[in-house]
Amino acid sequence: MSWKFELLTKPADEQLITEGPVWDGEFIYFTQIRKSRIMRYDPKTGAIDVWRTGTNRTNGLAFDADGRLFGCCSGGRAIVRFDPDGKNVVVADRVDGKKLNTPNDLAIDRKGRIWFTNPINDGNWDKTEVSELDNRSVLRCDPQKDGTYTVTRVTFDTTQPNGILVSQDHRTLYVAESGSAIGIPRQLRAYPIKEDGSLGTYDALFTWGEDARGVHRGIDGMCLDAEGNIIATAGYYTSGAGPMLYVFSPAGRVLETHPLAANRPTNCCFGGADLTTIFVTSTNGHFFRAETQRVGWAMYP
Repeated sequence: MSWKFELLTKPADEQLITEGPVWDGEFIYFTQIRKSRIMRYDPKTGAIDVWRTGTNRTNGLAFDADGRLFGCCSGGRAIVRFDPDGKNVVVADRVDGKKLNTPNDLAIDRKGRIWFTNPINDGNWDKTEVSELDNRSVLRCDPQKDGTYTVTRVTFDTTQPNGILVSQDHRTLYVAESGSAIGIPRQLRAYPIKEDGSLGTYDALFTWGEDARGVHRGIDGMCLDAEGNIIATAGYYTSGAGPMLYVFSPAGRVLETHPLAANRPTNCCFGGADLTTIFVTSTNGHFFRAETQRVGWAMYP
């Protein structure tokens, strides 16, 4: 059954870029990257207001098990925590003594470990910035007893990692390998998480190819439903099947596709009282919702 998407906001301009939607049990929060702010949507009233400013081009958002909100601060090249008192606290900004690239998306497990992708998105940092790293990888932040975090590189085979999820049983890390270079596949990957926090060899669950028009656009953002299926934003008008939401089984089988009237959908999450409403953002500043026949899942709330 098709999902009928309702547009909740009209794009203000081509560069607005909405991203990172998350649900806290009452509101949906999402980022406007280049306006450096977090918006808040109230499904009871339909109101959308500015919740936090000065976020320095924060992209993805995620709650930990205690309801603390973290984000990928691309402009600040850091992982930050958005505290209730209005402070944006940097929890990690380096790996192996070198500055991060432009952190993109993150997922947090029950141990409080923050798994995040660290590609380079040129539009999300200042033109004067340069990369100190020779890789674009997935990194893991481990919380320490004194409140600090250590940062460890965990992938050595990615070229432009993007969306990221931890499975419900915390045994699998799903990663979107989403580079746009010809000859490099765009994949939904499943990495086994080992006891020590390192990753095993990945399985490529799905691969996007190329056609006469160019490279197919792979996954940008993802969320989970209660059955462990992966709902992912992917595609654009340039090539391939077009912009849509895919529903993948944990084994990578395509269960459903839902076309979307937005050239580049960026991310999605479930929300609402019964977690059956899906919310979607885009590179053109859209914010959609649709009623579904699926029930979403997230570690919090």
